[in-house]
Amino acid sequence: MDAIFESLPQYWDGFLRTLFLAVVSGVIALLLGTLLAAMRVSPVAALRGFSTFYVEVARNTPLTIIFFFSAIVLPRLGVKFEQFEVAAIIALSSYTAAFVAEAVRSGVNSVPVGQAEAARSIGMTFAQVLGFIVLPQALRTVVPPLINIMIALVKNSSVAGAFFVLELFGYGLQLSNSRGDAVMWILIGVAFFYLLITVPLGLLAHFVERKVAIAR
Repeated sequence: MDAIFESLPQYWDGFLRTLFLAVVSGVIALLLGTLLAAMRVSPVAALRGFSTFYVEVARNTPLTIIFFFSAIVLPRLGVKFEQFEVAAIIALSSYTAAFVAEAVRSGVNSVPVGQAEAARSIGMTFAQVLGFIVLPQALRTVVPPLINIMIALVKNSSVAGAFFVLELFGYGLQLSNSRGDAVMWILIGVAFFYLLITVPLGLLAHFVERKVAIAR
C-alpha cells in the first residue's frame, strides 16, 4: 500500500496523460467515424467501397499492429513526430473510428426509410437529408454504444505504454521495475486510476440508455 502513496505524483501524471489521449483520440474518432458512416450509406459506390474497406481492415487488425505502424513505420517513411503521443493519438483514433462508424451506421439504419424519402421528395439533397433528418436521430440512439466505445478507448490507451508513451500503464511498468517488492500494489493503483475514468463513463452510458428508452 505504501508504494501507491509514494508514487501518487507518477500516477497523477499518468492519469492526466491517459485522459488527454482518450479525449483527443475520442473526439477525432467520433468525427472520423461519423464521416465514415456517412460514406458507408452514400449513393456513391467509390465512397461506400472505401469506407467498407477501411472499417473492415481496422476492426480486424490488432491494435498493437496499428500502434507499431504509427510509432515505428511512419517515422521510417518520413513522418516525424516530436512527441510519441501524436503517434498514439493517430493509432487510437484511426482504430476506434472504425467501431464508431459501425455504431453510427446502425443508428442510421434504425431511422425509418420513409423520413428520408419524404425529405428527398421535397427536393433535399443527400447531404441535407443526412445532416438535418437522419444523423440527428441516429446519433441520439447510439449514444450509449458510443460511450461504451469510449470506455474501450480508455482501456486501449494502455497499449501506448509499450510504445514510449508514459501514460498510466507506462508508469506502472516503470514503477514495477523499480519496486519489484510491491508489483501487486502498483498494479492495483494503476487499475484504480483507470476506474476513475471508466466507471463514470459506464454510469453515464447506463443513464443515457434509460433516458433514450423512456423517450421511445
